[in-house]
Amino acid sequence: MPPLILALLFGGVAGLRTMTAPTAIAFAAAAGWLPLQGSWLAWLGWWGTPWIFLVLAIGEFIADKRPSTPSRKSPPGFIARLVSGALCGAAIGLAAGSLPLCLAVGVVGAGIGTIGGYAARMGLCRAFGADLPAALIEDLAAIAVAAFLAASL
Repeated sequence: MPPLILALLFGGVAGLRTMTAPTAIAFAAAAGWLPLQGSWLAWLGWWGTPWIFLVLAIGEFIADKRPSTPSRKSPPGFIARLVSGALCGAAIGLAAGSLPLCLAVGVVGAGIGTIGGYAARMGLCRAFGADLPAALIEDLAAIAVAAFLAASL
């Protein structure tokens, strides 16, 4: 898959779940599927990094179900998703030799994923009459897409 498409889609996953996209990137880097050795993002491929991101992602999955969790569209959540998309885009761009463009596309993908994910979740909430099934579907979609993309690297 072309690097720009990968960066856009990983950014979209970051828009759905902030920590899921970098978790997949870190596992791919640790597995050697994403060559980041010798770069400023080599830390993504260290043995412990994917596990730290995984713990953070699980924490996010749990926190997302709490009614006190702020909207993903509020500045802290939105900015975190954009940074996550940028990180993923940068990792893909470093490996592909197109860092600035992939980083920017990762940010755009995160913005699209944040707004689009919110709209999709609200639609599912209306269809189900409850938030939990919609949230779980969003979790599964983010995980499935991230795993597919990581395997495509």
